[in-house]
Amino acid sequence: MNEAVTALDFVVLAGWLVGVTLWGSWLGRGAKGAKDYFLGGRNLPWWAVMLSVVATETSTLTFLSIPGVSYLGALTFLQLTLGYLLGRVVVAALLLPAYSRGEIATAYQMLERRFGIGVRRFTSGIFMVTRLLADSVRLFATAIPLALITGWSYPTSIAVIGVLTVIYTYAGGIRAVVWVDALQMVLYLGGALIAAIALQSAVAGGWASILEQAGDAGKLALIDTSLAPGVAYTIWAGVLGGALFTMASHGTDYLIVQRLLTCRSLRDSQRALVGSGFAVIAQFLVFLMLGLGLWVYFGGRTFESNDAIFATFIVEALPPGVTGLLVAGVFAAAMSSLSSSINALASATAFDFWAPAVGAVDDDERTLRAGRVFTLVWAAALVGGAIVFIPFGLGTTAVEVALAVASLVYGGLLGAFLLALFSRRADGRSATAGIAAGIGVIAAIWVAGRAEVLPFALAWTWFVPLGALVTWSVGSALGRGGAPLDA
Repeated sequence: MNEAVTALDFVVLAGWLVGVTLWGSWLGRGAKGAKDYFLGGRNLPWWAVMLSVVATETSTLTFLSIPGVSYLGALTFLQLTLGYLLGRVVVAALLLPAYSRGEIATAYQMLERRFGIGVRRFTSGIFMVTRLLADSVRLFATAIPLALITGWSYPTSIAVIGVLTVIYTYAGGIRAVVWVDALQMVLYLGGALIAAIALQSAVAGGWASILEQAGDAGKLALIDTSLAPGVAYTIWAGVLGGALFTMASHGTDYLIVQRLLTCRSLRDSQRALVGSGFAVIAQFLVFLMLGLGLWVYFGGRTFESNDAIFATFIVEALPPGVTGLLVAGVFAAAMSSLSSSINALASATAFDFWAPAVGAVDDDERTLRAGRVFTLVWAAALVGGAIVFIPFGLGTTAVEVALAVASLVYGGLLGAFLLALFSRRADGRSATAGIAAGIGVIAAIWVAGRAEVLPFALAWTWFVPLGALVTWSVGSALGRGGAPLDA
């Protein structure tokens, strides 16, 4: 056990974890079928969905990794948020209306309307593999502060987080996930502000001194106009790459789309999505600034894991009780992301694979029972994946690993949806070939880049634009024609 952590800290932490688990379990009582369990009866308020979207996409990686990004570099990561907002606006105008025209249970059901069940299952399967890999990284990142506090091993820490989260996710479904997400976001943002106040007192001269030292070191830089393809955080990669990345993550990845489908109307879905873009800009700025404060506080010292920088400050520099509250914030961020992934993966499995295979498409009660089983299966898979990632996670920034993993496939998924909406040549076979080609090209570039066999490096922020272009080109070139969906 870390000696800096007091009994009061454990009381605060345990009280939060037990309370939120019980509340989340109570919220989902009386679910009347699979669509109620996985879509909340399409009756959730837009502002709660907005908070859930932000909590889901940023979660622990924001809380722990983003301060590490500015600690090691500057504020240039913020350029991505301009693209993130632009991408949301495009999705709200383009894809959400298409989703709202039919009784769609998953994002990939829309592709079935154009290309058939094969493409639906193919893209849903890609979603599942991607979420398993990327969210296993997120779960690992969350185990870092718990291990620092308790002295437990990483596998034990990961298992504790997984068990607590799956209890209310299993019992409450998406309604519990959304409302708990909203509450957890309030907690971890409050924790970030407490940390900022603590840095004001811990650093001689407070934030004025922090900003002065960061400015002298060039760490306040916001814009990078470099044209080098290997530089991830430039204004070009941020606006174009960030926008297309968000079009894929918020328009084709069921982790986010599921939340938008729970809103009461198309207008509410659009409000939740675009509003989350502005919230994310503010949130990223807060955590990047924390990274600058930590850089001054620690004197730029090196850590075993970049994601341990903020965690170390929490357990070593904050007073009793406050440490427990901040660690609860870390758990809040982790549990919001993990619960969202578990519920979305179980929903996609039930609706895209199981129900059509066993003839239960119209049997809501039977699909609900199967969906709850899949909830437990995916929870176990995510915990196992996080444990497997442990040897690869040390010495890296988990947020960049997770974003790179998602970027490998997002171009192919985004290209498929663009083919469905706009191409008059694409058909089911050509769309599948295009997706495979888009993902294959990006995966090959990523592997070659890591092996340093390419004459140049390509940053992950360019993966989605290139993957979408390859998918569109191959899908259109090989297609025999078909009517696009109404945009």
